[in-house]
Amino acid sequence: MRKCKFYFAGVCVCLSLLAGCGRITTQVDSVNLEANEPQLIEIVDLTDAWDTILNNSTSQFIGGHPIDESFLSMVTSQYGDDVIEEIAAYANFETPEIWYQLTGKSIHVLWYEYCQMTGIQSYIYDKTYVIDKKTDGDIVLDFTGDVSFAEGIATTSFMDQQINGINDCFSPELLQEMQSADILMINNEFAYTNRGTALEGKAYTFRADPGRVSLMEQLGTDIVGIANNHVYDYGETGFLDTLDTLNNAAMPYAGAGVNIDEAGKPVYFIVGGRKIAIVAATQIERTLNYTKEATADSPGVMKCLHPELFCNTIAQANANADYVIVFVHWGTEGNANYGADQVALAKSFVEAGADAIIGGHTHCLQTVEYMDEVPIYYSLGNYWFSTTGNMPASYDTGLAQLRITKEGKIESYFIPCRFNAGVTSMLKSDDTSYSSIINSLNSMSLSAIMDETGHISKK
Repeated sequence: MRKCKFYFAGVCVCLSLLAGCGRITTQVDSVNLEANEPQLIEIVDLTDAWDTILNNSTSQFIGGHPIDESFLSMVTSQYGDDVIEEIAAYANFETPEIWYQLTGKSIHVLWYEYCQMTGIQSYIYDKTYVIDKKTDGDIVLDFTGDVSFAEGIATTSFMDQQINGINDCFSPELLQEMQSADILMINNEFAYTNRGTALEGKAYTFRADPGRVSLMEQLGTDIVGIANNHVYDYGETGFLDTLDTLNNAAMPYAGAGVNIDEAGKPVYFIVGGRKIAIVAATQIERTLNYTKEATADSPGVMKCLHPELFCNTIAQANANADYVIVFVHWGTEGNANYGADQVALAKSFVEAGADAIIGGHTHCLQTVEYMDEVPIYYSLGNYWFSTTGNMPASYDTGLAQLRITKEGKIESYFIPCRFNAGVTSMLKSDDTSYSSIINSLNSMSLSAIMDETGHISKK
């Protein structure tokens, strides 16, 4: 007799396959199922299993996908009759987690593979990237604040003087963290272009030689956010050069495009059997209009000052992925306190389906809060960034880290770092700056607490 143990909403369930009769029975370890007590289904054979799934499954259980006999045939051929029969025993549950627990892949990943195999519904796997890294344990996602490779600024000049270039601009421990993350996302706060004209009247404009895009790969970057207020610094020409540069380098980007359809398109990553969506938008500028918003027939960024359109993007991502990460440019520069406008936007993002929100733009750290069960990093500030030819004074920074556990839960962390004289370094736990950053963020948070390891939980 073979047993399989997994969890639904904290209830441990054990399924037993009785040898010789091919019938699935169930044994529930806990009787405290409250109002959600399942109606357990007895499965006689494979045909019964298929019929049960097709006739009884809720939309949520099958990820909203139009599964049919062909899809079930694929799953059966890859994982065996026993697995599909065990899945069928819980086809009336709303949670789809059993697909992952028994196959190692979520229903969204299974559907993606089915679409690729059959060639149908190609839109499902548009802008979808499969991460081939071996993932033991948690899936790790790291996010940075502002990074710039712009010409003529202090950090770029410093990098160009180093023997190992960009590798000498981060401590070895931090570089290892960035390169080893399953997904690393960086805020690309500049344009890649040698053309165009700096926007008239704008105080700071940043552009880098397109050849510098290779630096992103050296850092281990998997995706860049370009929904910010500097990607359009050299007008439409420089903006389109930026898109071309990233596309030619096969570097995924979120939050901008040649039109609003592309700018609002989620980027999906498949890693560790899960499908993760990343969407990006900018609230900035709130009163000016240097950075153009994408329209049906013109290029630009996705804006969210009025969030209705962006919330549709979040909802679309939520319908096609296991997790939705919102990467947003918002807030007031130089203000370590998040504003009511950020809170209002965060509320709309959470209601639309965000599972985590990563913010930037303020050039300084803002704290972490929880809204329901959703972690909100209000701003990561500068990560490796300067604005002039003069090296900026030292500043606190860090990585936002999300870990998706085997059980499907998102665990939130913050990795304290410090920028000094052109180098961003990961701080050690016994460093006074390490505890100072954590204590400062804790003192500003109303709903979250960060422990000495950087783990964040609700108060």
